[in-house]
Amino acid sequence: MPTELEELVEFLHHGNTEIRQIAADNLVGYSTAQPSLFKRNQLEPVKDLKLLIRDYAPIAKNALTMLVNISDDSEVVKSLTEDEVFLESLLRRVTDANDKNANEHCMLLANMAKADAITTLLKQKRDIPKPLSTSPIAIDQLLDCFVKGADATYNKHTNYDYLSYLFADIAKHEEGRKHFLSPRKEDEGIVPLTKLTVFTEHKSTIRRRGVANTIKNATFDISAHPRLLADQSNEDGIGLLGYILLPLMGSEEYSDDDTEGMLDECQLLPPDKEREKQADIICTHLDTLLLLTTTKEGRQRMRDVKVYPIIRELHSRHENEDVKDGADRLVQVLMRGEEGDEPEDMHGKSRVEEVPEDEDNQIVEIA
Repeated sequence: MPTELEELVEFLHHGNTEIRQIAADNLVGYSTAQPSLFKRNQLEPVKDLKLLIRDYAPIAKNALTMLVNISDDSEVVKSLTEDEVFLESLLRRVTDANDKNANEHCMLLANMAKADAITTLLKQKRDIPKPLSTSPIAIDQLLDCFVKGADATYNKHTNYDYLSYLFADIAKHEEGRKHFLSPRKEDEGIVPLTKLTVFTEHKSTIRRRGVANTIKNATFDISAHPRLLADQSNEDGIGLLGYILLPLMGSEEYSDDDTEGMLDECQLLPPDKEREKQADIICTHLDTLLLLTTTKEGRQRMRDVKVYPIIRELHSRHENEDVKDGADRLVQVLMRGEEGDEPEDMHGKSRVEEVPEDEDNQIVEIA
């Protein structure tokens, strides 16, 4: 015989609205405490929940919460991402400027991105939600939500921050990287990644973290490195370095030798400039910089714009060991020299170390 909980799950598809609402109200907690409850009878409760997101507002809110909570399960995610009707229903609500549950919809999309099938968003065509977007492609519309909806300026009920996690997972796929790095004829030739880079210092930790990981995953496309490293003033240049380096910098001052050649945006920072507070985000940016040293041209570009002094100061002023290790790995690559180079004092030295100058003052040197 079914247990009382199993019987309660059955009421999710009851014809009476009040009964559905009572069931949904009482089952929310079990979506985290006992998620297997929603997988019985070949995921029948999941099918019910997918329908309930279109129900009356209180029921829809609870249904979404439950779907978000159980969507760390691969079977559930597969059921959601491969359901074209459900996916379109989600997209319609995310792009609706008046949808009160848009934040939960974004969270669910982010969780669904763990399934490879989510790459369908790169090709899926749908009606253009004007004036939000000019593109019929689903992923472009979501990017426009993310940009135009930052700080709840498009939909007062959400800031779309969680979409950044969706973008990060899509960028893990080759076709995703290609999309983020290719000019979009549907969007005046804009490269989608440039819509995201401006948020590396945004006030939202979720947004900064998702954007940092999207950028990192995009840089696995080595063929795109010349464009990523080139200034925006150059044809096709994306100008990525400044957006990665600024979060690593505080209000510290640099010598004239250090600043000679440094990117303009990294010089003369205000005295209240703060470094990124989240160690994991700093580590992600360091990983991105390390990826950008894959080619000789990339390494030389980073030497030319004086990335080392910035990493030296980061290493000196940050206490997190993962950050220090990431800084060391980057310096090992930047300072080891290239084959055929004349040996110089700094070549062959592989670590950033804090060397005591005296009791009150420490400088950082290559050791």
